[in-house]
Amino acid sequence: MTERPNLLGPEPTRLPVDPAAASLASGQDATAVAAANPTSSLAWATLAESALQGGRPVEAYAYARTGYHRGLDALRRAGWRGQGEVPWEHEPNRGFLCAVAALAYAADAIGEEDERERCAQLLRDSSMEAARQMGLVPPA
Repeated sequence: MTERPNLLGPEPTRLPVDPAAASLASGQDATAVAAANPTSSLAWATLAESALQGGRPVEAYAYARTGYHRGLDALRRAGWRGQGEVPWEHEPNRGFLCAVAALAYAADAIGEEDERERCAQLLRDSSMEAARQMGLVPPA
């Protein structure tokens, strides 16, 4: 029996394990982890979330944008072509998804509404579960 092609669109993209994940999980300083792993979306997303919680939206925006772009690079290396699911359930994808959400929130905090909506839509298009987890699902 031959395998049939996916007629519904591209296969979901699953990133490899983020090398910074273990360091962050062990409680290492996120700034040091990002410096040691500059391609890690998770490290940049962690810094962005911390800056948002600390009331530093411009700093959060810069961290989140870095994580977003590093994540796009990783997704492209994994075969993503600008569309298709990036499942929240696959834990290595969460760094990118969290960076997108942090960028949406940071953009909102500095009054950049178009960017906020673009990021929220990207998150919903990539993973509705991530959008739910991050509170970026539009009201019903």
